[in-house]
Amino acid sequence: HSCNTLELVEHLSKLSFKMHLFVFQSYKIINFAPTLLQIIMSEQVEFPVRQAAAIYLKNMVSQYWQDREPCVGEVVFPFNIHENDRQQIRDHMVEAIIRSPESIRAQLTVCLRVIIKHDFPGRWTAVVDKISMYLQSQNTSGWYGSLLALYQLVKTYEYRKAEERQPLLAAMQIFLPRIQQLVSQLLVDSTIFSVLVQKQILKVFHALVQYSLPLQLISNTVMTQWMEVFRSTMDRDVPAETLEVDEDDRPELAWWKCKKWAMRILTRLFERYGSPGNVTQDYSEFADFFLKTYAVGIQQVLLKVVDQHRQRHYVTPRVLQLCLNYLSQGLSHSLTWKHIKPHMQTICQDVIFPLMCYKDEDERLWQEDPYEYVRMKFNLYDDHALPVTAAQSLLCKAARKRRQVLPQMMEFCHHTLMDPSADPRRQDGALHCIGVLADLLLKKQVYREQMELMLQNYVFPLLNSPSCYLRARSCWMLHCFSLLRFHDEVALRNAVELVKQDLLDDKEMPVKVEAAIALQTLVSNQEQAKLYIRPYIRPVMQELLHVIRETENDDLTNVIQKMICVYNQEMAAIAVDMTQNLVGGAQLARGAIFDMFYSSVSQLFFARPPLGKRKCFALCDPGVGQHLAVRLHTTPPLSLLLTQPRVTVDRSSCRDGDSKVSGCYKLCDRTDNRKPIVDQIFFQALSRCHLRPHVKFSHLLITCA
Repeated sequence: HSCNTLELVEHLSKLSFKMHLFVFQSYKIINFAPTLLQIIMSEQVEFPVRQAAAIYLKNMVSQYWQDREPCVGEVVFPFNIHENDRQQIRDHMVEAIIRSPESIRAQLTVCLRVIIKHDFPGRWTAVVDKISMYLQSQNTSGWYGSLLALYQLVKTYEYRKAEERQPLLAAMQIFLPRIQQLVSQLLVDSTIFSVLVQKQILKVFHALVQYSLPLQLISNTVMTQWMEVFRSTMDRDVPAETLEVDEDDRPELAWWKCKKWAMRILTRLFERYGSPGNVTQDYSEFADFFLKTYAVGIQQVLLKVVDQHRQRHYVTPRVLQLCLNYLSQGLSHSLTWKHIKPHMQTICQDVIFPLMCYKDEDERLWQEDPYEYVRMKFNLYDDHALPVTAAQSLLCKAARKRRQVLPQMMEFCHHTLMDPSADPRRQDGALHCIGVLADLLLKKQVYREQMELMLQNYVFPLLNSPSCYLRARSCWMLHCFSLLRFHDEVALRNAVELVKQDLLDDKEMPVKVEAAIALQTLVSNQEQAKLYIRPYIRPVMQELLHVIRETENDDLTNVIQKMICVYNQEMAAIAVDMTQNLVGGAQLARGAIFDMFYSSVSQLFFARPPLGKRKCFALCDPGVGQHLAVRLHTTPPLSLLLTQPRVTVDRSSCRDGDSKVSGCYKLCDRTDNRKPIVDQIFFQALSRCHLRPHVKFSHLLITCA
């Protein structure tokens, strides 16, 4: 039985290989690509086969659709899909998108984008008629697929210069009135099909106006019709049954995505085209019209959405973030500010402040995975879409531009901190609000003179708080106010001592990360802090290396670089010991050349500790410190270490130097970008010492003897 099974497996493997070989050799045959499209469109073919054909066609179109010329010196033309095959695919691609299920559509829309990019308008003006035919039809089954096709057309021209968008604008003369009529007709229908069509129309409009606003296409009358669509979308309620969906999945529901795209359009229009004084000359007239005609009415609807969040009704984070961004834009104009002003204190205290507080989801993530918590808090790529980021921007801008906001918010935060029965999470929120306002507070004398006392009374005690998030927040506060001029040297010393303790002794990794950043900013900005930390530089640097190895946090890479710049003299003296710590106590050669070499190379390989019991620099592990090595290769700390006077070492310890060096340099070939770094360090070390190397260049990787 087992023998038969093995034979069957072998037979299937050979069959699979032959099929793969057949397909690989057949793709150049005329009519091969159109046949794939027929398979994709056929409902008689099993779905996995259709999906595989769609993926193959996508790859084929992406690679072979564009006309290509032979390279210099070659006479054979590279393969392109034959023009007859291209025409067949063009004729049926829109229909294929309409008739296919969602996962196959995703592949076909990529094909369509490639075809439009290379063939529209020159070879394929008919795509406009094809899409228009399905959009104008009363058969609703073709609407969504044709809108997907239209979206690919608009996306192709999304970031083109205005003078290069004429083919798109000519097409949109046909499409824009139809999709506006369609979305207005569907607004009263909250079924899933209707909402999906509405969402796709909003995505098309967003791509049309994202980079430039075609005023020749969108007159004031046309814009008024669209603004009513956006207002109605934001003003209508989401069906109650959506609350039965898990909260993490609700942002993916079509009803909320409709609101998200409407908000993206409104925010973009206000920021880029509708804000007088902040737009180019081309849009100045439109900006005046937008502000006077639409801005206040839309703002009233968004205040209603924000108030729903205040009353604990569900609003997706992305929609809330975009609403706050729109309100932030309105702070700059007296017309819109007049309508925000009565609500501003409520927004600050009941919307912004709770967003700044430590939340249940923060606690859950901290407890389950503190390393992921660190990554999330320092992730700049996702930061822009978070409500807390929008809340910070709104608070800072309001405090800077509207004089009533700052004193009211500071009084509120002060009362929260003074309340002995206050929830620790509200204390965290109060400190967070004060911290984001630090730059503004330090510029105003009336607040600047109180900040030192505030830190002593409310921040220093929390550095030893039993709540780990308050310890982290207190370190962050000292980072924010590191530029403050301390009048009491004892207070500064206490701050530095407490932050140092949190770095060295705290058991929570997020606290250590915040403490490391706070300590570096204090050392960089306070001369007395620099002097106080100097005797402790060895344990501080060792702990920094440990935290970086554990978290792989890029902000901490910058911290250690700056610390090396500040303490370059001290670093030269402890570099060897740091290296020994990194390689787990390995016995390293101690000669002048070697200690320079190790002290520099150690900077490259501290991203992770050595694997298992292997006692060597993990150069043969291709995952170790790759991106870190590239960065450190081009930064000052490396040069600083290489140019410092070296510590005195026992030269007798390296008389058997050859026995301390193993012939493993060839392993550097597997580390890509680190090999030239090792070369550079070694030769700089040689030039520094003016010594002739007594080992071969192939013997540079250090291991335990």
